[in-house]
Amino acid sequence: MTFRGVLAQATVRDLPAAERWYTTLFGRRPDARPMDGLLEWHLTGGSGVQVWVEPPRAGGSTVVLDVDGLDEVAARLRGDGIDHPGPEQATSSRVLRLTDPDGNRVVLTGG
Repeated sequence: MTFRGVLAQATVRDLPAAERWYTTLFGRRPDARPMDGLLEWHLTGGSGVQVWVEPPRAGGSTVVLDVDGLDEVAARLRGDGIDHPGPEQATSSRVLRLTDPDGNRVVLTGG
């Protein structure tokens, strides 16, 4: 068996609010709307992020994304209205912890 990608998923209560937040995070609108209640942003190598409306499970997801230029991304997000504490040193890399409107954790890691 060969795995070719991964789709991380965040469950939310309010899809329009989540769409605005994740559009700001990714700097672009969703790449696909495969079905009612589901948004997708396609990343590299067959991977991506799904945002799924499922109110009973909303707010319990964690998505970790590796990015280039963590400081620049942090500055852009702050300028675009996504508040955060800034990048911090973890054991082997730097991370930026974000929280979407439903309380899902989105962690950006990179240099």
